[in-house]
Amino acid sequence: MLFSYLTYYVIKPTGRTNYGALIDPQLYPIPAALGATTLDGKPAALDDYKGKWIMLQVGPGECAQACRDQLVAMRQLRLMQGKEMERLERVWLVTDATPIDTMLMRVVDGTHMLRVPAAAVTSWLPVEPGGNAADHMYLIDPMGHLMMRFPKQPDPSKVKKDIGKVLKASAIG
Repeated sequence: MLFSYLTYYVIKPTGRTNYGALIDPQLYPIPAALGATTLDGKPAALDDYKGKWIMLQVGPGECAQACRDQLVAMRQLRLMQGKEMERLERVWLVTDATPIDTMLMRVVDGTHMLRVPAAAVTSWLPVEPGGNAADHMYLIDPMGHLMMRFPKQPDPSKVKKDIGKVLKASAIG
């Protein structure tokens, strides 16, 4: 009993337990006026996915290799969650009018693709100083608040662990 007291009150763990950067969710709700449309031009909104956890990627339609890798990683991260994968949605916010490569669309099938103005995304998503929103993957909670940002070129095993913790701790979504 003395040892447990000592461990709990005296030996405090140092360092973070999460890999992604936590974001104050109250500061970053999904903007009502994001101006999103589907690829065929129909009005859409991120609010359509409320009630589920959203893994979010941002980038231009001309998806470079880093962008492709991130989209594939999102697909794999969702699959790695096992029976909990149904609680996750994948969304790619395309920030321009460039047509998307058909082969890429096949590879990331199941990812919701929405076109949004680049200015709307830039004003909403927090980035590191000198960074770009396209460098990161974001996690949005089922209530529609941005809550986590993963680093550029993240380690998939650490991201999987973070997402697994969040899904396990959350009863919603």
